[in-house]
Amino acid sequence: MMIKKFLIIVLLCRISFGALAIAKTDTLKLNLPQVVEMAKANSIAAKQAVTVKETEYWKWRTFKSNYQPQLALEGILPGYTKTYTQVQQPNGSILFQPVHYDNSSLTLNFSQSIAATGGTIYGTTQLQRFDDFDRNNVLYNGIPYGLGYTQPLLQFNSLKWDKKIEPLKFNESKQAFIETQEKISITVTEYFFDLLLAQVNLNIAELNYSNTKRILTIADTKFELGKISKNEILQLQLEVLNSQKAVGTSKRDVEIATLNLRSYTGIEGNDRIKLDMPAVVAQMSVATEKVLTEAFENRSDAIAFVRRLAEARRDVAKAKGENGLKATLSANLGFSNAANTAFDVYRNPKNQQSVQLQLSIPVMDWGRSKSRTKTAQANEQFITYAVEQDKQTFKQQIVTQVTLFNMMKEQIQLTDEAEKIAAEKYKIASERYVLGNLSITDLSIAFQENDRAKRDYVSSLRDFWGAYYQLRYLSLYDFEKNVKITY
Repeated sequence: MMIKKFLIIVLLCRISFGALAIAKTDTLKLNLPQVVEMAKANSIAAKQAVTVKETEYWKWRTFKSNYQPQLALEGILPGYTKTYTQVQQPNGSILFQPVHYDNSSLTLNFSQSIAATGGTIYGTTQLQRFDDFDRNNVLYNGIPYGLGYTQPLLQFNSLKWDKKIEPLKFNESKQAFIETQEKISITVTEYFFDLLLAQVNLNIAELNYSNTKRILTIADTKFELGKISKNEILQLQLEVLNSQKAVGTSKRDVEIATLNLRSYTGIEGNDRIKLDMPAVVAQMSVATEKVLTEAFENRSDAIAFVRRLAEARRDVAKAKGENGLKATLSANLGFSNAANTAFDVYRNPKNQQSVQLQLSIPVMDWGRSKSRTKTAQANEQFITYAVEQDKQTFKQQIVTQVTLFNMMKEQIQLTDEAEKIAAEKYKIASERYVLGNLSITDLSIAFQENDRAKRDYVSSLRDFWGAYYQLRYLSLYDFEKNVKITY
């Protein structure tokens, strides 16, 4: 009678797999969004992305400066010389004469590039002083002001093409930075679920160990009553040892996964990390056309398609511009003067003008010019085909990912139901074994199915959130808030 009461009490003590989390001051509780934000703020990958962004910004500023007025002050102060130099005599002979002088100058130059034509307008003012120490003589020479213009004719205009291509590069770099941030989300999600699965496995192992010992205690009592065989006792003892080993293995996996997560996200300290099970955003709707539209508006790849075609056309224009006649027209006007004092240089200066046309015409190049042009045109055609192929791959990748994401939403519902059924099945199997109408083999099967169902649910969550962050990366669009992703 006492044995029967004992079995009833054990039956009423339900064996469950839920564990009550005991809050401790040394436990850091984190959910998936928090871990993602930590990685974006503190990881080495995030800091590298910021550095690349700054580098691209200063490249852009350098490009912009090419179209702004340039002002430069140049000079030789002093230009002191004391030496012997050769001097040709009237009869053609050479004598080495001593010279001792200072030839100093100061020049202020202004220039402005004209992107539409590729020319440059410039201005200058200059003052030069020459001190002859041997003869105690001082001379001044200067250009009070002068204006000029240089215009390449029938040549490649790099300023015009840079004005088309460099903005594309800068926009591409800005979107690439956002992509890098989203790539961090994908990577840290993997580390998150590595640790979460390790923690779930540890909870399963600890509960299994506790439950197996409890069942072994009941089995020992039944063995004493002669209701079960020695083989079942040995089987349960083996299950206890395996469960104990599983606890040790799971603890090791938790430590490794924790270290990896800390290392990537930059989480400092020695607090134990406890991860919350992520929820599923079931109401999230993702349509293929919407993802494609956002991807072609936001992704750096979409900008790169336009940029690559523009660069190919630029190379063709450059090849054509370097062939045939090359000419540069230069013209300037202003005033210049020479005097014994600096002030006199600016008094009644004399007019100065110059016009120059420099020509270069290839007479015989053995087809080199034509070959360069044909090569550039062939490369343009190749780039056109490559971009079209990349667009198709880009679209297919998005369509596939949307399909996978929608499948993951359905899959996670199924694994959730399977976990509940497996947990209920194991609970019933445990109670039946205590009552003596279920074999140890059937109990072990229910035991394994319950563990597998819990792991499958975590794996489904991992696939779901991995697919979600992959969609964000491919489209740079937040489907929870329905806004474009910006940083």
